[in-house]
Order: sequence, then C-alpha cells, then structure tokens
Amino acid sequence: MVRDDFLGAAELTWAREYRARTADGAITMHVFGIAATVLSVALFLLGSEWTVVPVLVILGTVAVGWRRYQAELAKGLTLLTTVGTVGVLVLIIGFLLQDAMPALHHMGLELFTRVEAPYWEAPQPDGTYSLVPMMVGTALTTVIAMVIAAPFGIAGAVFISEIASPRLREIVKPGIELMAGIPSITYGFVGLTIVNAYFYEQFSTPTIGDYFTAGLMIGLMALPTVVTVAEDALTAVPDAMRDGSLAMGSTKWQTTKSVTLPAALSGVSAGVLLGIGRAMGETMAATVMLSHTKGIPGPPFDVFSRWGETLTTVIASEGTHASGTHLSVLFAGGVVLFGMVMVLSVGSQYVEWRMQRKLGGET
Repeated sequence: MVRDDFLGAAELTWAREYRARTADGAITMHVFGIAATVLSVALFLLGSEWTVVPVLVILGTVAVGWRRYQAELAKGLTLLTTVGTVGVLVLIIGFLLQDAMPALHHMGLELFTRVEAPYWEAPQPDGTYSLVPMMVGTALTTVIAMVIAAPFGIAGAVFISEIASPRLREIVKPGIELMAGIPSITYGFVGLTIVNAYFYEQFSTPTIGDYFTAGLMIGLMALPTVVTVAEDALTAVPDAMRDGSLAMGSTKWQTTKSVTLPAALSGVSAGVLLGIGRAMGETMAATVMLSHTKGIPGPPFDVFSRWGETLTTVIASEGTHASGTHLSVLFAGGVVLFGMVMVLSVGSQYVEWRMQRKLGGET
C-alpha cells in the first residue's frame, strides 16, 4: 500500500508540474498527437484504408506545433520516436518468433542441438534440419574477425587520438572512415580472388574458401567501425584529466593506459560491440567467400576445414527459394542471430559495470 501510494503521489506530482509548465495549446497538441498516433497504428495493423486520415492529423499537428510550440513539439517527437523504435523492435521480434515456430514444432530442440548427419535435407514439404553447423561457422568467423578488429581497432584509435600529430591525424582518420564506406561485396570479391586463392595455392587448404579467410576479411571490414567509435570516445575525455596525470609525473603512455582508456571505457566497449555486431551479421562478403557446405569441423575450432556456412549466408543464399518448414528454419536462424547479439550486448554491459565498480573503488 505504501508503494502504491508513493507511485500515485509521484504521478500526481508529475501531472501537476506538467500542467503548470505547459500551455493549454501545447497540451491540446500533445493530446491530438497521441490520439492520432495510437489510432493510426491500430488502423495500420488492421489493414484499414483509413490509416491515412490520422497520419494527416499527425502532420497537421506537427505543422501547427512547429509554428507555436517548438519546444513542446520537440519533446513530444522525441518521445514518439523512442516509443516507435521500441515498438518496431518488438514487432520484429514477434514476427521472427511467429515464423520460427513451425520449425520448432517440426524439429524440436534438435534444431539447435543435432550434431550428426544429415544436417540439412529439405525435401518437400518437410525435411531434416540442424542449425548447429551454421552456429559454429558464425562463431568461428566472428571470433577470428574480432581477434583482428578489436586489438588493432583500439590500437588505431589510441594512435590517432593520443600519439599522431594533428597533420597526420587529418590524413589517417578520413582514410579509415573511407574504408567503412567500401561495399561489403567489394571486400568479398577481393577476398575471393586474392585471399582465398592465396591460401588455397600456398597452404593447400581443403577448399578455396574457409572460415579463416572469411573471418580475416570480415575483421578488416569491422576495423573502421571499432577505430572510429573508440577514437571519438578517447577524444571526448577532458584534457584536464590528462594534464592532471602528467602533472603528477606520469608519462604520456602511462596517462593513456591508466587514465584516458579507463575514462573512455564505455565508448571503447561500444565500438568493440558494434564491430562484433558487424562481424556477426555480415552477409555478402561471407556469402561470396565461403563454400556453402554444411558440416561441423572436426575439431570444432578447425578454421581450415572443408565446411563453410554461417547463419547469415544460409539465410541469404536459400531465403529466396525456401518455403514451408524450410523457410521457417531460416527464420529460426534469424532468432538465433538475434539471441547471440543480445547475449553479447548484455555481456558487454556487465563488463562495463564491473570496470566502473573497479575503477570507482567499489567492492
């Protein structure tokens, strides 16, 4: 009861403050905007042809608010975009889960645990499927990519922000950012014609495409993301923190290692996480470079085996002609990808929390 009374009092206080600081016209604008938004979403989900009417009301409300209540309009629009982003994410998750259910009903947990052949037989209307080979392939290529992108990306960010001269920084940073704009199919074509061919000819690999070469190219693709985000985080560290460390007698490297990097930990970890997401979700380069043979390497960490398939490549290569249970299995692969990225995100947040406690002197 005390908790409920507290929440009721807090909400009442917020409503009074909102009423006191907001003009009547702005309140009317918010009411019309919220009502029109809810109605437009409902009509859209129902497939009604009248969806355009509340959308026009929203546009008219925005036009009026822009001329008279810009500050309140900005608050409302930011709230709307936030709720809309979360709503779209929920709809995507729901759509994936709904379309993956037939595969789960057909294969059960064997869809994620089956480790014996056949792994992928798709006779109509059903078949035998296992996502384990693709999950192993995704894990191998992601680990290889991040072994390259994470250390080299952080080192590059430290060099650009802390070591390079201003003139050199103006040359190197745009060049790294330009790498991020190169299409992934270009990386894949270079990897296919040069990297794959080199390893096949010089090291006699079982096939002309393997997890190592694909992970190598994906790591190069993720490198600009890690460098750019981490460098921005390092640059945002106040100069007063660096100057204070130097004034205490620390060297420039000691300052970078013990002050700048820990202070920018949140941004650096975000850069690494974005790089991992880029590596895990990469499609075109891996599709071009891998052999598209489904199997589990023996041992599982054999990155030069004759097998070559990931979750993204199987979705890209078979999604256009799949149907029935086959298509549902591909949606299940999308659910697995989403789950892997979510686990990485939660893990990175935990590491950041632990580092903040450690650096803050908490036990």
